[in-house]
Amino acid sequence: MAEYAIELKGITKRFPGVVANNNITFSVRKGEIHALAGENGAGKSTLMNILFGLLVPDEGQIIINGKEEKFSSPRDSNRAGIGMVHQHFMLIPKLSVMENVIIGQEPGTSLKIDRKKAVEEVQAISDKYELNIDVTKKVGELSVPEQQRVEIIKVLYRQADILIFDEPTAVLPPHLIDEFCDILLSLKEKGKTIIFISHKLAEVMKVSDHVTVIRRGEVIGTRAICDTSIDEITRMMVGHSVDTGRKSRADIKPGKEVLSIKDLHYTNVEGNEKLKGLDLSVHEGEIVGIAGVDGNGQEEMEKCILGLFKPDSGQILFNGEDMIGHTVKERRDMGLGYVAEDRQKESLVLQYSVAYNLILGQHYLPAYSKHGFWLKKDAINENAEKLAKDYDIRLANIQVAAGTLSGGNQQKIVIAREANNDPKLYVAIQPTRGLDIGASDSVQDTLIRLRNENKAVLLISMELDEILAVSDKIAVIFDGKIVAVVDAATADKESLGYLMLGSKKGGNE
Repeated sequence: MAEYAIELKGITKRFPGVVANNNITFSVRKGEIHALAGENGAGKSTLMNILFGLLVPDEGQIIINGKEEKFSSPRDSNRAGIGMVHQHFMLIPKLSVMENVIIGQEPGTSLKIDRKKAVEEVQAISDKYELNIDVTKKVGELSVPEQQRVEIIKVLYRQADILIFDEPTAVLPPHLIDEFCDILLSLKEKGKTIIFISHKLAEVMKVSDHVTVIRRGEVIGTRAICDTSIDEITRMMVGHSVDTGRKSRADIKPGKEVLSIKDLHYTNVEGNEKLKGLDLSVHEGEIVGIAGVDGNGQEEMEKCILGLFKPDSGQILFNGEDMIGHTVKERRDMGLGYVAEDRQKESLVLQYSVAYNLILGQHYLPAYSKHGFWLKKDAINENAEKLAKDYDIRLANIQVAAGTLSGGNQQKIVIAREANNDPKLYVAIQPTRGLDIGASDSVQDTLIRLRNENKAVLLISMELDEILAVSDKIAVIFDGKIVAVVDAATADKESLGYLMLGSKKGGNE
């Protein structure tokens, strides 16, 4: 009987201008959780898409349970007992959980689905693996974590013994990540073999038995989790050590107040008051981080600052001028730089070239156009070449579509573009969400550099470690108000946690 559930030997996959996987060889033991770590664009997803049958390798062997397989579609890999839970779900909101799960494998006859049997079978899987889903509910009524569990049920319904999870925690809020890790461990206990793609090394260390690191399409090495550390894995991923603690910064005193929010109130279309007299101040030469449990008014505050929501009352002063009533463009012309949470929907045009994405919203400026109409292609390309080099945007050339790049490189486009426009206030929303440790470090260094250049920076992040590492001050938001402002250099997670839940215990106001 084969010791390994999966053996990949010499897997190579080439795309125009890039070798995504170069002679990759590694093995996964039966019944283990094997993490696959690496920077965005390292080749992890390409490799797993080959294993799942979405891509065909140019060279190499795939051996499943001791038998060589050749996959040309996911149906082939399904037959071999492999299932994949993708980062972006493939569900139909208007259908029930049961209907989503059984698509393509409906019980009954060709004329009539046995719906009762289907409900019983799907509910039995949910119960067996403690996924706690009512399979009669419409998928559109479920939360994101619940939808992820539906994807797991889909894979289990097809009797997969090997499960691939592609960045599964990227879609989860921090307080639900531990719960998901427990699901992985439960699946392992029930005999499943799991490949876990992640750049969040704390999760890798918590749930995995082994980790294989890929860098720029090649295997750097495999380690038993009990014999390695986050520092070693980080060095393997990025090629050098990365300081994951508090970032060093220039010793400067904050300057004049750039952003002043006073007694801000906002009620959403459902009639719920989301901001209840919020006050906030950000000065030149400082980073103010917003810490809070998701849903306490962060999004509404952000949208009011940007001009996407109109507050009920209060003031938003930018260098002393009230911005309420100004358009988004007018605010950007005043010196507001903005890194949106969803880079693909809000910050990039994926079919446009990298060069054009690097001037989005700035194309009318004299540097890039004549009379605000005729684009200066040479200047646009020169700008792109410089920023790609300065911000380590990894690409074949500046004319490739932004949508062809990894998530980390897409985010670097946004970070570079907004920083390059000499912002007076730089608002960064979840700037490292979905990024590996190397790309996250680069983004955080940019925020620190802007602060050192006397810019005002407002950071909204669900990652408390990031808030502590980057901020000068931390403003804690709870129930639509800033309930405390603390010194980030002396703050600790425990006291911040109490404040984020509405308690003053442990606070250091």
